[in-house]
Amino acid sequence: MTAPTTPETPLIAEDLLLLLFDPRSGTIAGENTLFYTLAGAVLTELALDDSVAIDDKPGLTGPKVSAVAGRPPADPLLRERWEPLVQKPRGTQTFLAEVGPRLRGPVLDRLVERGHIVREQRKALGLIPTTALVDGGTPRRAQLVDAVRPVLADGAEPDPRTAVLAALLSASGSLPVLHRDIPWSGAVHTRGKELEQGDWGASAAGEAVTRTTVAVAVATASAAVSIAAVQNT
Repeated sequence: MTAPTTPETPLIAEDLLLLLFDPRSGTIAGENTLFYTLAGAVLTELALDDSVAIDDKPGLTGPKVSAVAGRPPADPLLRERWEPLVQKPRGTQTFLAEVGPRLRGPVLDRLVERGHIVREQRKALGLIPTTALVDGGTPRRAQLVDAVRPVLADGAEPDPRTAVLAALLSASGSLPVLHRDIPWSGAVHTRGKELEQGDWGASAAGEAVTRTTVAVAVATASAAVSIAAVQNT
């Protein structure tokens, strides 16, 4: 189990969105399916914090996710997504569909508040007001890339949080477009899929239950992203 998340600690969803943000172009990779990716990050964090239990048996809407009594998340964004599970468990696919569409704004707001991304007001064609996303100049994204790159590109053994970030990046389907930060290759694809399945390396042997639970959450997000991507083509 990882240390419980607090409001001062960046959420996995925050770090994931920051990794998907391209500071060169001001765009976010995988926008069309971002809600599933961010929802998968929330579900994964709840699982890592032991705030939810995920049944690994298949169901009509995926394995069932239930709130763990007495384990409310400290972070208000996570708590808001956890509380409905107290009243009624959901299939993982249902959970992603319910919480995903309302995550991009609040998560992006946090990155802006922390100074990692800046919203810059501009005018298109000199007339139409627009908002551009600009790199805030903090070292956070570079630190995250430096942590994730060797795990994916060199097969380094990760800590649980880095393993989850790498797995979710793979599940998002956006690794090929992040090639300037993480060189894309067949080996990177393979390693990403291993991480999605909970293969974090020998150092995580004692976290078998956690890895299995997180793997189910990541796999559900990956499947949802794949289906949505096909529908959008």
